[in-house]
Amino acid sequence: MRAELKTPSPEDGRPGIALLVPDMPSPKALMPWLQRMHEARHYSNFGPLVCELEKRLAARFVGHGRGRPAVTTVSSATTGLELVLQALDLPPGSRVLVPALTFVATATAVLRAGHVPVLCDVDADSWLLTPEIARRACADVEVRAVMPVAAFGAPHDARAWDAFSRATGLPVVIDAAAAFGGQWLHDTALTLVFSLHTTKSLPAGEGGLVVSHDDALVARVRQLSNFGINLQARRKVPVGALAEAGTNAKMSEFHAAVGLASLERWDERAALRRDTFARYAGVLEAAAPGRLRWQRLAGGEPVAAPVGMCLRLPGATARSRFEKLCHDDGVGTRRWYQPLLTQMTALQPLCEAMDCPQAQAIAQDLVGVPFFLGLSPADQDRVAALLSAALVDRRHAPRPEVRHGSALVS
Repeated sequence: MRAELKTPSPEDGRPGIALLVPDMPSPKALMPWLQRMHEARHYSNFGPLVCELEKRLAARFVGHGRGRPAVTTVSSATTGLELVLQALDLPPGSRVLVPALTFVATATAVLRAGHVPVLCDVDADSWLLTPEIARRACADVEVRAVMPVAAFGAPHDARAWDAFSRATGLPVVIDAAAAFGGQWLHDTALTLVFSLHTTKSLPAGEGGLVVSHDDALVARVRQLSNFGINLQARRKVPVGALAEAGTNAKMSEFHAAVGLASLERWDERAALRRDTFARYAGVLEAAAPGRLRWQRLAGGEPVAAPVGMCLRLPGATARSRFEKLCHDDGVGTRRWYQPLLTQMTALQPLCEAMDCPQAQAIAQDLVGVPFFLGLSPADQDRVAALLSAALVDRRHAPRPEVRHGSALVS
């Protein structure tokens, strides 16, 4: 992760502001879990800490739908997506609908599972692939599954996707990598895959989580994550024998220890993330009143535990000016999910692309700014000042002044 945290050094020697800073548990918080691991002498292969983490995570879904869904951990969300697709038994080379505005892992998981990503548009307001968009896409292209993405942690309407799945007969697997604590199954037949990467709100360093009411699907993902070795009695293949070709995608006890320590403080840290996001968004909006466009979620509810801050500026030129000012001032920025999947040369021969006008419009002016727990109000104000400076109409105004705390820089 160090490469993602580097920021340019401003010429005047002031500290820069990183784009992201992981919120990992302290060594002190980890020690009790590491001690348990050491005493058990169990370090992998579904050890006691992995099983406890899975049990505690499953309990989180109680009250958000019927019963307790099945849960299994995996080595990453990417491998979780791959194994869910394998467990669905789609015909080789099946088309899987995915949004063009997402991280590359969504598409590469489809490819590595032996299928073809069909890249489609997203909603202009939520920046998500919606059931309505999927219906229109399916009228033009025959697909065998749909993989919406909870972009920037924004949860999907699970019930709406369940209605789509039941009407079309297509399985829906939500790439909910950044949406832990906000994306729920409710009473649906969906499958959710979460990330426990170090940049997420529930960090285990590395890891993933597969959640579904389909017990058999989750059990098969678990088996596939252990090379495909049969783990259950009363099957034709003896326990310990290879049942099918899988891979090694198990979560280690080390990562489970970190996950358990993170889970113990998740509610507190999630509340801090929401508070930081709300204050920061207000500061940025005040710096450019009415000129920014934000991801709008159904119902107006905030993301449960924001892991980033993304906004749309009024055009590509304004974005470039803002990025230049930030770079010169040592403030990290990122054009998240860009270039679009449709524009990645490594993917173009392997995918099918539909028209994506909304995704293309979003990509013209979307930018991510620093966001992490510990981002001070002064640093938020510093980013806001740079934003305000970038949006000055330079045809009619002198070179703007940018305040940094009590200092004034012209």
